[in-house]
Amino acid sequence: MSEVTYLTQAGLEKLKKELEHLKNVERPAISKQIGEAIEKGDISENAEYDAAKDAQGMLEAKIALLQGKVANARILDESKIDTSKVQILNKVTIKNKKNNATMQYTLVPESEADLKAGKLSIKTPIAKGLLGKKVGDEVEIKVPSGIIPFEIVEISI
Repeated sequence: MSEVTYLTQAGLEKLKKELEHLKNVERPAISKQIGEAIEKGDISENAEYDAAKDAQGMLEAKIALLQGKVANARILDESKIDTSKVQILNKVTIKNKKNNATMQYTLVPESEADLKAGKLSIKTPIAKGLLGKKVGDEVEIKVPSGIIPFEIVEISI
């Protein structure tokens, strides 16, 4: 049994779009490549056929993985998000106590992470260190470059 995947509604829609693209565009393209390779003759020594079959296997594995994620997805209800302590889907403003830099991240499921957009995966060391903390709390979070002290400035949606 696959593990439950927590997603926002937008994240689920993105997964479904990707799955449809793989099934309706990529799958027929690979089938066509296999057909063309078969038409060229002996498939026992046909590199094009072997490559197309390998690509088909990888595509089918990816489709199965996405189907499992969609089937086991649980939608996070943003209207029920609590802002008294840090949790998934919260927008958290933190201040680095070493250099006084202030950063703001939204904690999201791993599949929706996008650091450029300020969306931090719930599985990162920083997110794990912030979970369950309240405004005003100071935490020391171990990151690859060492231990960084942060203060939680604000929690919002």
